[in-house]
Amino acid sequence: MRKITLGSTGIEIEKNGFGALPIQRISRDDAAYLLRKAYDGGMNYFDTARAYTDSEEKMGYAFRGMRDKVVIATKSGAKTAAELREELETSLRMLQTDYIDVYQFHNPAFCPKPGGEDGLYDEACKMRAEGKIRHVSITNHRLAVAQEAIESGLYATLQFPFSYLSGEQELRLVDACRQRGMGFIAMKGMAGGLIRDGYAAAAFMETQPDVVPIWGVQHEWELDQFLDCVRNGAELTEARKATIARDREELSGEFCRGCGYCMPCPQGIQINQCARMMLMARRAGERDWKTPYWQSEMKKVENCVHCRQCAAKCPYGLDTPKLLQENYEEYWKILAESEGGAGKNN
Repeated sequence: MRKITLGSTGIEIEKNGFGALPIQRISRDDAAYLLRKAYDGGMNYFDTARAYTDSEEKMGYAFRGMRDKVVIATKSGAKTAAELREELETSLRMLQTDYIDVYQFHNPAFCPKPGGEDGLYDEACKMRAEGKIRHVSITNHRLAVAQEAIESGLYATLQFPFSYLSGEQELRLVDACRQRGMGFIAMKGMAGGLIRDGYAAAAFMETQPDVVPIWGVQHEWELDQFLDCVRNGAELTEARKATIARDREELSGEFCRGCGYCMPCPQGIQINQCARMMLMARRAGERDWKTPYWQSEMKKVENCVHCRQCAAKCPYGLDTPKLLQENYEEYWKILAESEGGAGKNN
């Protein structure tokens, strides 16, 4: 196991953390089984959010009676001080604890600061003084907000999308956090499902000594893979270097990460899936994406009115309507060419 200190917090954690967004999709007992197995396997940093439906509740159930053995991070998307206070109290109740180790502003469109009209940062400081949170932190998908948060010196950690598909801008964020003694938590270490080799992903993270990836886990086989890396390390072998190089070549340029911040669509289009449909089909297997369900969802792209609300909300500055149209055209072309493929007019 590899222990590191999280920024300047003094918190010692195993370098690989557990991302609890996916446990929304499984039962309470199954979630508790995975969480406890992760702890028994060496993980001790667990990240959730108020927005992840019942994830906090499942985590509280799993770790009742052993709160002092785990580091818990959660998030609030509150817009006002009163909402922040209310969300914290709910999180404490759901997690069955009287304090949160790392309390994060959840992807705000701006960097909360002392004296702001929103009152968020000042309220967080009050809650810290009361002992209800240990460290004030922030997550984001926007480079400008992330950079401002680092430069402000106000936050213990930054959580930001980071994987071996990331570019120089993200690497500069990692370096800036290290220079300022700020922890860097990597969300989307598997690039929203586009990376298929967990060992290659973990091996890359080993080359980033100050980065703590939080691996999203829903299935036991996923957890087993990452626990193997916790126990035995993940060497960046020549084969894994080749995998990374191939993925970088295939996924270079503009592509949808599937973060979902473009949603909801006024026309009911599942933008965060349809705008990357062909990437997912090629990497996860076309059969899964040729079902009547996904044909119906892709057909909704015809309803796009190019209002560009999605493009305006995209933290990566993508031309989302263009990506939707390109994926739509390629999707139906492949279906038409497939033996027994259903046409879009069927």
